[in-house]
Amino acid sequence: MLKKFAIIGFGSTMIGIGINGFILPLHIINGGFFGISLLLKYILGFKVGMTFILLNIPVYMYAYKSDPEYFFNGVMGAICSGIMIELLVPLNGMFHLSVLSSVIIGAVIIGSGVGVMLRNHISPGGMDLLALLIAKWSRMNVGLIMFVMDAVIIITGLFLLQDVKLFYSLVIVAIVGLLASLITTRNIE
Repeated sequence: MLKKFAIIGFGSTMIGIGINGFILPLHIINGGFFGISLLLKYILGFKVGMTFILLNIPVYMYAYKSDPEYFFNGVMGAICSGIMIELLVPLNGMFHLSVLSSVIIGAVIIGSGVGVMLRNHISPGGMDLLALLIAKWSRMNVGLIMFVMDAVIIITGLFLLQDVKLFYSLVIVAIVGLLASLITTRNIE
């Protein structure tokens, strides 16, 4: 149980650092419910972490009916991730890098946090939890499933915000998906 809390703490902190330090200041988005939460922040001024937690409620209900273990892990992962995003808001604007550097560093940090959590069957919530459930049933790679869902969210963001800079979000999704895929499939002894 202590290992699970350490993994959730590490993954949630990495997600909070990546979003607040590198993604949010550029007004670009990530995929999944993080991306939807960021879109709602840019459009309506919602708090990213709290919106993320609220968006997860339907997925929690679905996961509870299908697989209670994923449900409990998802609840812990999503709540901790949402809280860490809110706690680490002071990182917004702290780093002054080029857009491409911020995108790559932010994506690597987020992807590492998400990948470590998913490798241990702990979801940061949202679509990652849904991707874990789909991967379990279909035997498809969870990183590939996440990439497809995230690409749809980013394309939606492009239409809503009409900001060319959002194309960088595709790089974020690709890196996060690749890292999650590598971390969840690599045999680490």
